[in-house]
Amino acid sequence: LRDHKAILENADVLEEMQQASVECATQALEKYNIEKDITAYIKKEFDKKYNPTWHCIMGRNFSSYMKHETKHFIYFYLGQVAILLFKSG
Repeated sequence: LRDHKAILENADVLEEMQQASVECATQALEKYNIEKDITAYIKKEFDKKYNPTWHCIMGRNFSSYMKHETKHFIYFYLGQVAILLFKSG
């Protein structure tokens, strides 16, 4: 998936956090094959780096509606898969 360009759909995060989320997701996709393992890895890394409580959702077809902390929301595609990462709680 290194060849897949990240396509940003929507974000309310600082530029540095945007880059970190794409890098983290790319690492997770290289390391794991099962979606729950990929999302768990991303969540764990963001909880460590940016303090809890982060939530990570990924898939090919989903919708969402939630509240998030200001400057802590990003939704992007890596290849065919969408990744939603946000902090709440």
